[in-house]
Amino acid sequence: MATEPHTIELTVDSDARLAAGAGGAARYLADAAGLPREATAQWQEAAVAACLEAFECLTPEHPHLRVVCARFADRLEVALTHNGNCAPAVGLDSIAGFLAAPVEGGAPRSILAGVDRVQYHARGGEAVTQLTKYLGRRSGNAQNWV
Repeated sequence: MATEPHTIELTVDSDARLAAGAGGAARYLADAAGLPREATAQWQEAAVAACLEAFECLTPEHPHLRVVCARFADRLEVALTHNGNCAPAVGLDSIAGFLAAPVEGGAPRSILAGVDRVQYHARGGEAVTQLTKYLGRRSGNAQNWV
């Protein structure tokens, strides 16, 4: 894999269809990185959920969300940035109650099941939420990537 990052940058308004588009960009990079189908789907779901959560912070004065999806040699990242005083999209699955469709046993799974790290910070009047998925090796369970 190349050492230079591959990025897709979008600026979107608060529209679920545009969140789905950002999820599609995240999925494209996960496919290109060689993630298994289930891990790729989980990564896409997390990106869409993060966008939908961040939309709650958009205002008429600051109506846009910047979404940067990137593939590095060792990881995938989705960074969501918006202007204003609202905190970053925190607690995506626990506070907002986001749950994906039930899995085989009927129990719902966390929308962040496919994310290895979530970071939140504010800088220069902007709030940033960053999702990270590490690549390159599998954990003990052959279905789970680390």
